[in-house]
Amino acid sequence: MALKPVVLCLNRSGEAVAHRVADALGASVHGREGRVEKADAFFPNALDHTRDLFAAGTPIVGVCAAGILIRAVAPILADKRTEPPVIAVSDDGSVAIPLLGGHRGANRLATEIAEALGAKAAVTTAGDVALGVALDVPPAGYRLANPEDAKSAMAAMLSGGGAKVIGNAVFEIESDPDGRVELVVTEEPVDGGPQRLVYHPQSFVLGVGCARGADPAELRASVDVMLAEAGVAHGAIAAVATLDLKGDEPAMNALARDLGVPLKVFSADELEAMTPRLATPSEVVFAEVGCHGVAEGAALASAGEDAILAVTKRKTANTTCALANAPAPLTAPAGRARGKLSIIGIGPGQATWRTPEASRLIQEAQELVGYGLYIDLLGPLVAGKTRSDFPLGGEEDRCRYALEQAGKGRNVALICSGDAGIYAMGALVFELLDRGAHETGVSDAARRVEVISTPGVSALQAAAARAGAPLGHDFCAISLSDLLTPREDIVKRLHAAAEGDFVIAFYNPVSRRRRTLLAEARDILLDHRPADTPVLLASSLGRPEENIRYRRLAELEVDEVDMLTVVLIGSSNSRLAELGEGPRMFTPRGYARRIDGDLRDVGNRHLETEDTP
Repeated sequence: MALKPVVLCLNRSGEAVAHRVADALGASVHGREGRVEKADAFFPNALDHTRDLFAAGTPIVGVCAAGILIRAVAPILADKRTEPPVIAVSDDGSVAIPLLGGHRGANRLATEIAEALGAKAAVTTAGDVALGVALDVPPAGYRLANPEDAKSAMAAMLSGGGAKVIGNAVFEIESDPDGRVELVVTEEPVDGGPQRLVYHPQSFVLGVGCARGADPAELRASVDVMLAEAGVAHGAIAAVATLDLKGDEPAMNALARDLGVPLKVFSADELEAMTPRLATPSEVVFAEVGCHGVAEGAALASAGEDAILAVTKRKTANTTCALANAPAPLTAPAGRARGKLSIIGIGPGQATWRTPEASRLIQEAQELVGYGLYIDLLGPLVAGKTRSDFPLGGEEDRCRYALEQAGKGRNVALICSGDAGIYAMGALVFELLDRGAHETGVSDAARRVEVISTPGVSALQAAAARAGAPLGHDFCAISLSDLLTPREDIVKRLHAAAEGDFVIAFYNPVSRRRRTLLAEARDILLDHRPADTPVLLASSLGRPEENIRYRRLAELEVDEVDMLTVVLIGSSNSRLAELGEGPRMFTPRGYARRIDGDLRDVGNRHLETEDTP
C-alpha cells in the first residue's frame, strides 16, 4: 500500500477501538464532528469523506457499520485491481471485515487488525479461506510476473489440484510434487501460464547514467541486453538509481516508469563514498560530475552495504548501466526520490467538486503549500502533513518555496483555488523554472523536480453551472486587477471583448483599493450591448455562504461586488429565463440570422451539420 490507512470513527462507542487500530497500524484517526471527542482530524459528513479518501486511493478502516462504507464508495467503484482496501471493524472490535481491495492487501490488513484486537478477520475471498493465501498478492519484496493467470491457477488449486513449489516458498503452502499448479520463485525470466505463476524476488537494483538528453530507447535497449545476458528478469528489479544531477533525465524516468519501480537519486558525495566498491572507477567521470562512477555507485548505494555488483558498467554512446544484487529482496531501496511538485486546483472549495486526481495528489504529498484559507478548505485531508501557509500577496515567494522544497526530494503540493492554471500559481511556477541564471529564478535542484499540473473546477465554470448555461457560445475571461497588468491593456481588452460580443467573466473585479475598473467596464459594455443584458454575480461558490444573484447590465453596482465574487456578463444574445426553479441564465449555441430574406436558426443547422466529439 502506497499510502497509510486512515481509520474512520463515526461515534463515541467505537472511539477506543479506532485508536487501538490506529496505534497498531501507525495510522491517523478521522472522527465525525460532534460525535467523536478525540481524533487527528474531523469531518462533517461520513459518506462524502469516505468517498473522498477512496477516490484518492487511501486505504480505509471504518469503525462503523459495513453498509455505511459500501454506500459511500459504491458510486465510484471501477477496477478491483486498483481500488484501495476498505475494511469495516465493529464498534466493539470483535470482527474486521475486508470489503474491497483484496487485490491490494485488504485481507492481509484485516488480519493484522484482527491480531491487534484479538478479533476475528471475516475474510470471504475463496483463496484466502480455503488456502490461507491470495496468490495475486505476494509478500513485500516479490513481484508476480503474470497476475492475469492468478485466477485460473487459484481455481485449479481450489478444485483439489494442489501446487508444486519451485524455488524458495513465498507462501505457507505445502509443496505437492504432483500438483496441477506450479508456483515458481526465481530471479530468472521464466514464462508463466494459467497453471504456472512466476514470482520474482526484487533483489536487484539498476544503476544508470547518461549524457544530457539521451534517447530513452538507447538506455532501455542497453538495459534489456544486460538483463538478458545476466539471466535476470525485469520483475526482479527493485529500483533504478542514478546521480541526482540526472534525476530529470527523460531516459531515467521512462526506464523506471516502464519497469514499475521507483527512481532513487544520490548526491555526488554519496556516490563518491562507493568508490572502494567500484569495479571500473573513472577519473573522467570524477572530473565531470564529482564522483568516480555513476551507474555502479548508484546501484551499490541503493542495494545496500551487503550488495555486490552482479554486472559491471556497460556503455553505449550516451548511456551507462550496471546491476547490483542484494542478499535478500529489497522492500525499501535506499536513496531519495526525485522531488515532485503537484500544482493543484481544488475548485471553489466544495469537496465534491474536487477531482479524484487532485485528492490523490494531496494524499500523496508530504507538504502542502499555499494560502492558508485554501489549505483549510481541504479539511481532514490536511491531517498529518506538513503545511506551509502563506498570506495573500508574495505569490512568487510561495511558488519559489514550493519548488525549493521539492528540490530537496520532497513530494510537495501547491494548493490553489479554482483551476491552478487560470489566474493562479501554475503560470508563475513555470515562469520561475524558465528564468535564466541572471534572473531571480530557482536553484538547479528545483529545476530538476517533476512538475505535475492537475485541473480543477474554475470559478468561471462553477458560476456558469449555478446560473444554467451562460457559456453556451463564445466567451472570454478578463482580470480587472491592474497589479500585474497595465490598466491601459485591461481597457483595450475590454473594448475588444465588447466589440466581439463575447460572454465575459470578470476575475478579481474589485478590491479595497481597486474600485473603478468594474464601473468603467460596465460603461464600455453598455456601448455595445443592451442595457437589460443579464449579469450574474456569484459569491463564495461551493461554500455554505454561497450567494447567487442576477442584475441587468445597466444596474450593476460596484458596491455589491467583492473579491470573492465572479461577475459573469452575458452577450447580446444571452437570456434570463424564468423557470419553475427560478431564473436561469443561458446563451444559445447558435444565433438567429437573416439569410436570403428568411430567419433561420443557425443553432439547429449547427446541430445537424457539425461533428461534435
